[in-house]
Amino acid sequence: MKVLVVRFSSIGDIVLTTPVVRGLKKQLGAEVHYLTKANFQEVLAHNPHIDQIHLLSPTNWTAIVAQLKAEKFDYIIDLHHNVRTLKLKLALGVKAYSFDKLNIQKWLLVNLKINRLPDIHIVDRYLACVKPLGVNKDLQGLDYFIASNDEVSLSSLPLAFQNGYIGLVIGAQHFTKRLPKEKLKELLQHLTQPVVILGGPTDTELAEELCKLAPTRIYNACGKYNLNQSASLVKQAQKIICNDTGLMHIAAAFQKEIHLLWGNTIPAFGMGPYAINNAYYYEVPHLNCRPCSKIGFQQCPKGHFNCMNQQDIAKLIAQLNFITSKN
Repeated sequence: MKVLVVRFSSIGDIVLTTPVVRGLKKQLGAEVHYLTKANFQEVLAHNPHIDQIHLLSPTNWTAIVAQLKAEKFDYIIDLHHNVRTLKLKLALGVKAYSFDKLNIQKWLLVNLKINRLPDIHIVDRYLACVKPLGVNKDLQGLDYFIASNDEVSLSSLPLAFQNGYIGLVIGAQHFTKRLPKEKLKELLQHLTQPVVILGGPTDTELAEELCKLAPTRIYNACGKYNLNQSASLVKQAQKIICNDTGLMHIAAAFQKEIHLLWGNTIPAFGMGPYAINNAYYYEVPHLNCRPCSKIGFQQCPKGHFNCMNQQDIAKLIAQLNFITSKN
């Protein structure tokens, strides 16, 4: 059996497809190919359950379709399900199983605050696509694989961080998912443990400013490491504090203790940490504007950004200290 799995983006969404890939390979013995965008190759590059990765770029649509046609797949597993994947399925002309994005239900929740979404994690909805092929949920959670040359040795960090640290993820693609600077400062001023700040190159300036609060206790890893090296730092952290973003799902793959600050998105969308027992959620209650989007915005549509500006940092600190003392 030869199967093509399709998910174009983004980091977290691709990580969430890994139980499907694992099931196809380990339960059915399928030859598994994966089509994604070229800039997300590293998310899957070291996954042993994938036989070949095909990369879509803005300019190679015709070539990639011809390449995929030549593979003569038995099935397509469409976990993106948009207009482009419809064109792909028509072009390849093989049996396809497609993920239901529940866009109507999401629209009702975002615009009318009527919740008709099933209480099912998106991973289990992905797995429903391959159940007709005989793939069953295996209770093994998410996968993330790092090449040995991308594993970051803690001995390369300053001495204060070599015996353990909290990973603080400050980045996110959308502004309305990010904890504001003043809230980050409040958090860092009350944490007593060493903290490694994680994010991308665009987060470097903010991270440098935050490091000035306690230079010997806060380390800026933003922009210094590639994605898989950042994942290695997540893997080795004692706890992860984050927002709704890709590194959160990588943390879930490594079964980390996750403290998740929700902004404009909500757990009801079914995209919280998957298959872990030590995830803690922090939300501002009774905001009638949440969720304002199923993804996010570059500014708060209401102008107040209360979903993050009113986050109870003291509650987060108390929970962190409670769990530490309990352990």
